[in-house]
Amino acid sequence: MLKSTIDKATGFEKRFENIETVVFENSSTASKAVAKEIADLIRVKQAQKQPCILGLATGSSPKSLYAELVRMHKQEGLSFKNVVSFNLDEYYPMEPDSVNSYVRFMKELLFNHIDILPENIHIPDGTLPKEEIANYCDQYEAKIKAVGGIDLQILGIGGNGHIGFNESGSLQNSKTRLVALDHITRVAASGDFGGLSSTPRTAITLGIKKIMQAKRVILMAWGEGKANIIKASAEGPVTNQVPASFLQEHNNATFVLDKEASSKLTRINTPWLVEEIVWTDKMIRKAVLGLALHLNKPILMLTDADYIENGMSGLLADSGPAYDINIKIFNKVQHTITGWPGGKPNADDSKRPERAEPAKKRVLIFSPHPDDDIISMGGTFKRLQEQGHEVHVGYQTSGNIAVDDSEALRFASFVCDYNDKFGIESKEAETIYKKAIKFLENKKTSEIDIPQVRFIKGLIRKGEAQAACRFVGVPENQIHFMELPFYETGTIDKKPLGEADIKITMALIEAIKPHQIYAAGDLADPHGTHKVCLDAVFEAVKRLKTKPFMKDCWVWLYRGAWKEWGIDEIEMAVPMGPDQVLEKRKGIFKHQSQKDGVVFQGADSREFWQRAEDRNKETAQLYDQLGLSHYAAMEAFVRWEF
Repeated sequence: MLKSTIDKATGFEKRFENIETVVFENSSTASKAVAKEIADLIRVKQAQKQPCILGLATGSSPKSLYAELVRMHKQEGLSFKNVVSFNLDEYYPMEPDSVNSYVRFMKELLFNHIDILPENIHIPDGTLPKEEIANYCDQYEAKIKAVGGIDLQILGIGGNGHIGFNESGSLQNSKTRLVALDHITRVAASGDFGGLSSTPRTAITLGIKKIMQAKRVILMAWGEGKANIIKASAEGPVTNQVPASFLQEHNNATFVLDKEASSKLTRINTPWLVEEIVWTDKMIRKAVLGLALHLNKPILMLTDADYIENGMSGLLADSGPAYDINIKIFNKVQHTITGWPGGKPNADDSKRPERAEPAKKRVLIFSPHPDDDIISMGGTFKRLQEQGHEVHVGYQTSGNIAVDDSEALRFASFVCDYNDKFGIESKEAETIYKKAIKFLENKKTSEIDIPQVRFIKGLIRKGEAQAACRFVGVPENQIHFMELPFYETGTIDKKPLGEADIKITMALIEAIKPHQIYAAGDLADPHGTHKVCLDAVFEAVKRLKTKPFMKDCWVWLYRGAWKEWGIDEIEMAVPMGPDQVLEKRKGIFKHQSQKDGVVFQGADSREFWQRAEDRNKETAQLYDQLGLSHYAAMEAFVRWEF
């Protein structure tokens, strides 16, 4: 079982969690461990000549789990002939062959690739007349009872703590039923459905009572975006406002997490409250800055009593008094601030985040979508250009799925009108326009765009990126559209990172031989594209690290519009004055298709430029609150050592 293995892996013994919680280095390793437990259970049941009853989940969390189970079937001979599966939920209404149906999800990711018997597969029916659903749900539970109950239930977790589609407010004895979906849940799913208006409002879900009756429950969660709700579910009170917290009362439930999802757990976020620790420089900085912000005090105003009363007496004993610790941390944070992100020429750089030489650097900014560069680091981008560096931008994907259909029609129509006005005969353009308009006028919910429409949408994003680069001052020959293949599926669900993606990334790095690389370090990216793009950069850099030019290359990671680096993580903070904030806004506005409401809005109703400005202002406010200089805004970066 997972419990014994993971305790050794983490090294933590004292815990604040009220449920068994195990942490892996990454989701891939975690998924393999869960797959092994499932495989072991299947084989035990086979030896006993008994069926193995699995409760299965959908969503992003179990994808790598299912991939590993498929691998074990094909390469290790794991048979699923004795497996009986019951899926947690299904949208309602939903046709089984729809792009977004969980029937299709399970077939494409698991069932079509293993030898499970079709009659042993059970997934809630999203096509029933509403008046038949209550009786159907009773029969669904009866089938589970008839086979002896669920042996092992796999769960993911929603941002509001839902398990299955048991939303906040669901009771512990709730039955399988039709439920109304929470706004947060619908927003999270809206990208799959092409917008919130097309996202189902209801779903059929297995009740919490049946989940709690499972003999074994494993809840999987990946990424920083799940960290807060995992802490609430594992350490907080048992409450129907966080349905996953009910699992604290299950006698055989485990949370399986990657590092990022576990990052807010007390034993990981503030381990000094749990046990004696070795006070590294990184840990001291995290603890002191956290204490200052918690007490709303500047760093230099912290006292010995503040340290002692907040569980940090060990740090005082190790490195005190408070005055000495405060000075050390204050200086470290102060040295992260620089108006010279490419390094200040002819200056002492011993206490600056970047090198002074070479004075003119070749800079490569990787932008996952065609606007991430200007949204996430527009002030730094412009300053690098103005300070004389050779700035290149690599747009990793076309970003075509984020363009509204009406925009595509408008631009296709413009081309036809343009040709007509100036007497340019182009039957090809006319044909493409007619094909696009016919498709879009008859487009079904969640139907994948035809290649012509995707190309038009990609051209719109490309033109906007070029306009933003011209605004910053980057020459045309320093703008690179990479169009990584993993992205070009036409849907929000992308292919895994492939060899072609890595080679394209390597080729661009080799061609430019940069002194600085900037990449989007979003580990909580809700769409996943940023993470794949980051993995492509990481892998490319690792493969190129022995090249002579890479000895002079530093990699800086920025964050997107979703989540900023923690104040204790920031290694370079580039300040902006009010005029520079406005200039950045103007650059973002070059991306017209992403203004005034975007396809993938997320749970945040603000536009991307507003999110970016607010985030940059909040970072500056934190520096001010800690007793450092007060700026209008700041962009933050973390250096990645390879």
